[in-house]
Amino acid sequence: MTATRTIGVAIAIPEPHGGALQGYRESYGDPLAMAIPTHVTLLPPTPLHASDLADVEEHLRKVAIAEQPFELHLRGTGSFRPVSPVVFVQLAQGIGDCERIEAQVRSGPLSRTLTFHYHPHVTVAHDLPEGVLDQAYAELATYEARFQVWGFSLFEHGTDGVWRPQRDFPFGRSLPGPSPDGGPLGGR
Repeated sequence: MTATRTIGVAIAIPEPHGGALQGYRESYGDPLAMAIPTHVTLLPPTPLHASDLADVEEHLRKVAIAEQPFELHLRGTGSFRPVSPVVFVQLAQGIGDCERIEAQVRSGPLSRTLTFHYHPHVTVAHDLPEGVLDQAYAELATYEARFQVWGFSLFEHGTDGVWRPQRDFPFGRSLPGPSPDGGPLGGR
């Protein structure tokens, strides 16, 4: 039997923004708040045979070195309701960059069909009562943050239900190493 892992690829939201948004998510009673780092998804949860990990990492390295850092501007809230009980912070700038990178990530060994059209966002409340979703939508309506995106990270879903970063992929570099700002893993 081949061991499988569940991976995802995402742009981690840097501090202080990531912690602040995670704090909001926790304050709404979202049980996943502490299990999912604040992020913009590039590849949703995807099962992977452990033996394919090296090919996947090489694919992600090639995607990353072809890209350059860009500015991400988060502003205001949105929702996927009534289709899905999710409230999120919207991207005001960097949407096209995320869409391009997502398409490249979700190719080759990570090619897969999505259930919904890709829409880059930062989830702040998920699968909670309507009143709580309304509260999150209203409280973060004026939220705004800007930062440079240095690259993306490969995450793995642990048996304890927690998503953990495994490896960084800095933009514009042929060798793994620290991103210009150190990145969340310092280049591990």
